[in-house]
Amino acid sequence: MHEEITGIILAGGRATRMGGEDKGLVQVAGIPLYQYVLSRLRPQVGQIAISANRNQESYRESGLPIVSDLTPDFSGPLAGMLAGLKHASTEWVTFVPCDVPDFPTTLVDQLWQQKGSALAAYASDGERAHPTLALLHTSLAPKLEEYLARGERKLMLFQNAAGARQIVFSGQQTAFHNLNTREDCLRWQQEKGLINE
Repeated sequence: MHEEITGIILAGGRATRMGGEDKGLVQVAGIPLYQYVLSRLRPQVGQIAISANRNQESYRESGLPIVSDLTPDFSGPLAGMLAGLKHASTEWVTFVPCDVPDFPTTLVDQLWQQKGSALAAYASDGERAHPTLALLHTSLAPKLEEYLARGERKLMLFQNAAGARQIVFSGQQTAFHNLNTREDCLRWQQEKGLINE
């Protein structure tokens, strides 16, 4: 448990592949998808907030603070990250998307231990980078704000510009699978042997 780190669940996207439904609220075995992510993140960080731009009342039922993008144009995960950095009262913030329910239970610890002197670190499964699963220092907020103001949206480019360190979780490819469609959710539910309530 890293008390000195705030966790932000990124649930602010448009979820086009989920037919525009709010992905974090899609029911999997009778439980909203983001709740699986929350239960995995909770033991890893001191406090948690949810980055969401719609259905905020539904997310509020979690009892957690809800953070909205500071810009109204759905400018992707970076906008949620900026809002999270500005919300946090801790120096470090970990970000996790609402649709990756199996992310490693050691995510925060590994990013923290292996970041070295870098102000940012993100996960990789050894084959692909997963820049939305990241640890950022709040001092990066002004740089991120400028980046978004220039109309830039590419998360990986920002990570590189911030000197982020890539942390490899080898042999854990399945931990990073995101559930983009209803079919993905159903398959995951079956793999986990979850019964629909």
